[in-house]
Amino acid sequence: MQHGILPLWKERGMTSHDCVFKLRKILQTKKVGHTGTLDPGVEGVLPICIGNATRLAEYLTDAGKMYEAVISIGTSTTTEDAEGEIVEENDSVKTITREQLLTVLEGLTGEISQTPPMYSAVKINGRKLYEYARQGQVIERPSRKVTIYALELLGDKAVYEGATITFPVRIACSKGTYIRTLAVQIGEKLGYPAHMASLIRTASGNFTKEDCVTIDGLREIAEAGELSKVIMPIEQALTDYPTFQITEDNHKQIINGQVLPMHSSLAEHDKIVFVENERAVAIYIKHPTKEGLMKPEKMFPAVD
Repeated sequence: MQHGILPLWKERGMTSHDCVFKLRKILQTKKVGHTGTLDPGVEGVLPICIGNATRLAEYLTDAGKMYEAVISIGTSTTTEDAEGEIVEENDSVKTITREQLLTVLEGLTGEISQTPPMYSAVKINGRKLYEYARQGQVIERPSRKVTIYALELLGDKAVYEGATITFPVRIACSKGTYIRTLAVQIGEKLGYPAHMASLIRTASGNFTKEDCVTIDGLREIAEAGELSKVIMPIEQALTDYPTFQITEDNHKQIINGQVLPMHSSLAEHDKIVFVENERAVAIYIKHPTKEGLMKPEKMFPAVD
């Protein structure tokens, strides 16, 4: 059985669940999980966890993301993207300077508040928001804080003019950020209705487009018996955390997942990784209730 992380390039038109379904067939295992939903209309990097790596899915889901989007000014939609029905339209001829755009983007960089769109998978009272939306209901949603690490205007136009204005941006952001909603927020600051015209996820955590393979590509690789060339080891997803070799003194304790005196690195990092022969064995965190101690958060049993 394969264990590791497959950086998949999800193609437009497929759901994340579609990808998992197809991969289970190609890889001949049920132990496959994705690391955060990408809408069907979005293409891009979707790390897939296989075998023991499914234990890391939450880490990869929580990792920062990078996107390239096209923002359209002049029309807003029910879904906040190009798939929805038009809600508001402003067909006046607009003139927006590069300086105006840069000021707006700077104002939306850092920690911002977003209200999840009605067409989203956020659950309220046990039901997903899009289920309410499909019945024509609008539900009150709590706002959430997200972080926009960088919001960059691409291209070099000095002035944008027309009844509809579009421009590309690059976004580095925290988990939970809705780029559709960010597009609407950009429009609001400019004083016009807006939506996200298109979106590509170019990076998820430390996985980029260059690392990725498509489903068709993977099928060919599997038929050639060369899956090890594209399935990355579990350790690849843990490079952000300090790593320490298991020693003779702590070998038995760590292998058995025992509580240990806290490692000094946990004063600055929320997790540390213990490895043996370059294989991740355990991830330790501060003990939540016992001061000065640490406990394993994840264990990775040896595999054949």
